[in-house]
Amino acid sequence: MKVYFLTLGCRVNQYETDAARRLFLDNGHENVDSPEEADVCIVNTCSVTGEADRKSSQMLRRMAKNNPDAVIVAMGCASELKNGEVPADIVIGTRDKNTVVARVEEFFAHRGKELTHSASHVRPEVSKKDEYHDFGTVLSPEGTRAFIKVEDGCNNFCTFCVIPYARGRVVSRSEESCLKEAEFLVSSGFKEIIVSGIHLCSYGKDLGKDILSLLELLKKIDSIEGLQRLRLGSLEPKSMTPEFISGLKELKHLCPHFHLSLQSGSDTVLKRMNRKYTTAEYEDRVKALRTEFPDMSLTTDIITGFPGETEEEFAETIEYAKKLMFAKIHVFPYSEREGTKAADMPQMDMSIRKARAKRLIEVSDELSSAFASSMAGKETEILIEKIEEKDGRTIAEGYTGNYVRAFAEVEKDKFSRGDIVKGTVVRAEKENIFVIFG
Repeated sequence: MKVYFLTLGCRVNQYETDAARRLFLDNGHENVDSPEEADVCIVNTCSVTGEADRKSSQMLRRMAKNNPDAVIVAMGCASELKNGEVPADIVIGTRDKNTVVARVEEFFAHRGKELTHSASHVRPEVSKKDEYHDFGTVLSPEGTRAFIKVEDGCNNFCTFCVIPYARGRVVSRSEESCLKEAEFLVSSGFKEIIVSGIHLCSYGKDLGKDILSLLELLKKIDSIEGLQRLRLGSLEPKSMTPEFISGLKELKHLCPHFHLSLQSGSDTVLKRMNRKYTTAEYEDRVKALRTEFPDMSLTTDIITGFPGETEEEFAETIEYAKKLMFAKIHVFPYSEREGTKAADMPQMDMSIRKARAKRLIEVSDELSSAFASSMAGKETEILIEKIEEKDGRTIAEGYTGNYVRAFAEVEKDKFSRGDIVKGTVVRAEKENIFVIFG
């Protein structure tokens, strides 16, 4: 079969798409680059916002319209949460993605001549106990950086978030499986590994362990011969204990970039969100991290227009963002998700949510530029991800350890994609830096 994949949503979804693609290839099928030439179109759906959910359904219908003869497969979070008819021939949720090849092959074995591109789906109950559904080793198509998923699910039930209902409770991947994949990726030539999960800091929680179990896993990945960079996915503020931070400092290959989820800079909004920390506690964690990693970049997520957010509360968020000097803010206007507590709260007009998001994005752009400018004159390392010829010059592009996009003019044929090189930052333009290699 010729199979086309479309991924919506987060990096974990992309990882799982890469895994599913690998399963099809291992079973003798072919990956294609367009839905029109495919026998099977698979959409890995997202439901983190209402817009993501709508886009998931839209893309499923578009696949069927563009290629009526293809079998349409919906998998992922939006599929898991649907209750009723789904515009797809096969519906797979989040906990059975690793069965996708068997499900598709079985469908082909029994399919009729006409495809309806519609299937009935019953929304499953949220699992209170589950096991990690392992894909085995997953080869990323990126070529320079590779993701490893070590955990699934979330137990926090923030009032705005539907993910615990889509992904179930926390389940941890075995340390043996994580290390096997990490070793495979390094031996395959990947220079950087990003350790990720739906709620990464809960790794080991289902086994009665705390944040130090994640640290022990990181130490073992860090010691793999040939690894040059180790990066972490999104982290929770409350998990940044002194012991964990000091342990991170001991890692030889850790990139000084920390994505510490915030969601609001107002304590009253955080309480309504059920975020379980205050802005003072968050700031303490940031200060502790910056003490150990002075050149680190701090990125975060913030929701604007959460139910009941006043102009004063939003102003608190703006000032807090400036105070903490985030290198980048991922901004989301609040989106109601059916089944969450926040969906039952009084909602504000979407125009207000989007207007506040626009204002916060402007602040984020200013902060990103300021952080890039602060690197001028400093030495940095770049993992080259792309080399292009532009106006008779050879330009290398990549990211620094603290995740700033960097550009440098290089001698033709001297460097290759995947090389890690050192240089001095000569100037910054907006959120990008320009480097001279030594």
